[in-house]
Amino acid sequence: MQLVKVIGTLILIMTMSGCSWFGGDKAIPDIPEQVLYDDAMSALDAGNWSLAIERLQLLEARYPFGRYSEQAQLELIYAYYRNREPAAARAAADRFVRLHPNHENIDYAYYLKGLTSFEEDRNFLARFLPLDETQRDPGAALDSFESFSILLNRYPDSEFAPDAQRRMQYLKNRLATYEIHVASFYMKREAWVAAANRGRYVVENLQETPAVPDALAIMAESYTKLGMHDLAENALEVLRVNFPDYVILPFSPQRFDLLYTATFGLLGEIEPATPARPVNPDRIRQTEAENAPSSGNRSLLHRISFGTLGSDGTEESGELIEQGQ
Repeated sequence: MQLVKVIGTLILIMTMSGCSWFGGDKAIPDIPEQVLYDDAMSALDAGNWSLAIERLQLLEARYPFGRYSEQAQLELIYAYYRNREPAAARAAADRFVRLHPNHENIDYAYYLKGLTSFEEDRNFLARFLPLDETQRDPGAALDSFESFSILLNRYPDSEFAPDAQRRMQYLKNRLATYEIHVASFYMKREAWVAAANRGRYVVENLQETPAVPDALAIMAESYTKLGMHDLAENALEVLRVNFPDYVILPFSPQRFDLLYTATFGLLGEIEPATPARPVNPDRIRQTEAENAPSSGNRSLLHRISFGTLGSDGTEESGELIEQGQ
């Protein structure tokens, strides 16, 4: 009987101390607030963003009402931004705004939030390759524009306001150009209502951008196809008055012959759809001379590679559109 009691006592002791035997929770040493804050600032100065995030998180968890609590939350937004963690940076900025709506540095939180979304699309490829950002999803650009807009409206005297305003103008031009790309996509598929709506959105909401004349031309072309001649004439009149040197390249739908369809693009001819876009007036005659034979000059390499390699004979028209833009 005594042996049973001894065994039972040993089992109880082993159960209670099992966590420590098998590497359970380790007690984090009690680090003073000042030491944590200094370590975090040193990590930020050294560019060690991961260590800075770790120290700032520990500082906020250990001393939520300490003297460095609010500053640590601000620095955490910056550390997330530099560590390329956009979702965490935006969440930290939203949390700071929610907890400290009257903080003297709240403009900095809005600026960092906008800057995080502004840089989100600029990945490695976009920095070193000639990619057209205006054709990509504008979700991050919209978020950035909204954050900068709040900053300028609520804190126009902020030291970050001038830079935010310049970035907003860039984003405005980018968003307007994106709408033109979408409208051109709809025009190629002869979705005239959708194309007209995209053009009208640019004219009404994204004024003073280089895409406005394109938008007016698209509206005129779309309304003409829809039989709304009064609206088309109004768009053309606004275009003529405000952009007298602008010349419209009339829309032409995509056309290809039966041989092209039967051979899956290996043989035959194709005329790509051309939306209403600007053309340099000095090159109108050259364009008329080049457009006729361009669709039939597809190289042999282009034919045998299913259009992947070689020339399709449309370089001239593509260069002209790019120059007009």
